[in-house]
Amino acid sequence: MKATAMSVALFAGQALWAQDAALPKSMVWTSYDLGSTGYVEASAMADALDKQFGTTIRITPSGTGIGRLLPLKTKRANFGFMGNEILFAAEGSYEFAAKDWGPQDTRVLLGRPAAVGLITGLDTDIETMADVRGKRVGYVQANPSIDMNIAAELAFGGLTKDDIEPVVYPGYGAMVQGFIAGEIDVVTVTPTVAALREAEGGRGVRWIDMPGSDAEGWARVNESSSVFSPTTMTVGVSISEDDPAELLGYRYPQLSTYADVSEDEVYALIKALDESYDLFKDGNQVMSRWNLEDAGTSPAGAPFHPGAIKYLREKGVWTEEDDAWNEARLAELEKIKAAWPEALAKADSEGVSDDDWPAYWEAYKAEMLN
Repeated sequence: MKATAMSVALFAGQALWAQDAALPKSMVWTSYDLGSTGYVEASAMADALDKQFGTTIRITPSGTGIGRLLPLKTKRANFGFMGNEILFAAEGSYEFAAKDWGPQDTRVLLGRPAAVGLITGLDTDIETMADVRGKRVGYVQANPSIDMNIAAELAFGGLTKDDIEPVVYPGYGAMVQGFIAGEIDVVTVTPTVAALREAEGGRGVRWIDMPGSDAEGWARVNESSSVFSPTTMTVGVSISEDDPAELLGYRYPQLSTYADVSEDEVYALIKALDESYDLFKDGNQVMSRWNLEDAGTSPAGAPFHPGAIKYLREKGVWTEEDDAWNEARLAELEKIKAAWPEALAKADSEGVSDDDWPAYWEAYKAEMLN
């Protein structure tokens, strides 16, 4: 009888918490594929919300940016755990340059800090980013995220793709194996890629630092992309507390939705995640970085949702600098949204084919933003 009473009290307590957070009884989230970091972290959060608030969450995984965002656009899903596709969608770039997509009004709630950088082998003479000039750099076919990362990394050293020898691989794994085999001199990776352990025991691994103190280098990075900021990593392949790496800081995964989702709904979710943090923070070695102080600040792949900003401001996390970044990003994206129908009409009058449209749009957008 005591056990029953205790269970009833516990259930009642959970119900009151759920009422306080105003969470729905069920939600649908999208994420990267099964087994991916995004899926693992989304699952840990979903389990925490179920335990603490009784909210059931179904996760729909997809291997493509379109597959992760389309359910949000069509309102078949509430939120998504996104990567750089949230940036591409906001700007109508790459796959989102298709005429039935275009710039999307996407918004971010939280984004876990992550890092990416260039490595080289100990068998090369590359010590700084400027030394990458003329070297063989790995790329992945039809992978705009890697293209964006490398462009920013090269920009730090005052270089562009024209200054290096690109070597294109059919997939990410093949590119890393190409580096291990010595086919290329430089590759962009995250610090915890397990396959790099093989290189560490072979040709060796040297991270090419991007010091936050190099104001000119980081000014060039920010001209290349607005989503990166300096970060220092102390965990990873050939990285330690005694030998850290200074890399590109970015956000992955980014808990995202559309701008028209209600402020109350977003506020309730971020509040519930904050209150259930202790239940999911040990889900993997980096999941503790979903705390508000790390995950609730700019920059991100899209502007932050007003509902998220409201809660982050209440918790003392959101600053004037975050506001300034967010307002500037919103203004830039409004220009892009306004340019889309103009570009479509102009392309139609000039007889631009559907195949030529993406390149036409990118050129029009670049001219409009300059």
